[in-house]
Amino acid sequence: MIMPRGSDQLLLPVNPLFIAFTLLVAFGINLLPFGRQPALPDLLIVTLAFWNVHQPRRVGVGFAFLFGLLMDVHEGALLGQHALAYTLLSFVAITVHRRLLWFGVVEQALQILPLFAAVHGVSLAVRMIAGGMFPGWWLLLAPVFEALLWPVATLLLLAPQRRAPDPDQNRPL
Repeated sequence: MIMPRGSDQLLLPVNPLFIAFTLLVAFGINLLPFGRQPALPDLLIVTLAFWNVHQPRRVGVGFAFLFGLLMDVHEGALLGQHALAYTLLSFVAITVHRRLLWFGVVEQALQILPLFAAVHGVSLAVRMIAGGMFPGWWLLLAPVFEALLWPVATLLLLAPQRRAPDPDQNRPL
């Protein structure tokens, strides 16, 4: 098997419980009452996009829709606002996951920035069509912060899968 250029070592298989744990932790952080700050990054978006890119068969559009509905209920938003945005995020991330993995982490963050901006744009469009108020121009900073979190998420979420750097005599890989 040919390894993508962005990865420098083989990874162990991911534990499904670790995926569920990280998604629930990101969802729990989103539930914390930070107030109405439009520039605040959505950690659930970053985590969903990460697992959609790295494990598209385990975390799909259904998980994104479910978490989107839960975020709609939590924020008291129009039912389906976050669900639509998260579903589109998941679909596009799964669509480009093979191409995205050929790049390094910084290049991945630059390429996923428009996806994060589109997610916030869809959510804003649904909010504005439903008669909501414009949250302010600070909303443009949220996708930038999420793209800056991409390398951190890659480092933290791939850490349990990394192999030991020195092979032993019985396992050359």
